[in-house]
Amino acid sequence: MRLPKSDHTGRPWRIHEIAGDFKLEDVWALPTPGGPGELPRLTATISAMEFPEGAPPLVRLVWNARWKLGALFGWDRDKHGTGGRVATLRDRMPDDLRRAPTDPRLDGDAFTSLYQLEDEWAAELANRTVHTVMHLSWVPDGSGGYRGQMAVLVKPNGWFGTAYMAAILPFRYLLVYPALLRTIERGWKASANA
Repeated sequence: MRLPKSDHTGRPWRIHEIAGDFKLEDVWALPTPGGPGELPRLTATISAMEFPEGAPPLVRLVWNARWKLGALFGWDRDKHGTGGRVATLRDRMPDDLRRAPTDPRLDGDAFTSLYQLEDEWAAELANRTVHTVMHLSWVPDGSGGYRGQMAVLVKPNGWFGTAYMAAILPFRYLLVYPALLRTIERGWKASANA
């Protein structure tokens, strides 16, 4: 379920210290009911996912088309990533965050983990279009339990990045996010049975 942006901005997350110049694009309640202290289970669940495998064919088609276009036009080359076009957010992190664990590592994924604390985890990705942060947190659900929350922060790369974000908006809301949330929910349930 999509949440008001204040559900992210109203909390004292450490990501605010290092990504203040990023735009908060989306905030989502994750279908991951649980108890206190389960952020490591959530991050392990997400790092084990092989999205978009298992998603509907149309989602896989859109997802794969994006990566093929990126390869064709060079959007995802190293020179456009962190350490190339943009500095990694690790360069902005205070010493205590630099010492925090960076697990889980997202093997084979374009995201690079920045830090994991007791109730928040952040990873970044940069390419020709945007510099983005995926922020996961573990929050009270209002009924005595807890759940995951995902925020997506972006910093578009000029007019091209802004146009790109506008162009993919309907695909994100109609296809990608619903499929991603279902995949997270399946992984969460499977991790409870493991």
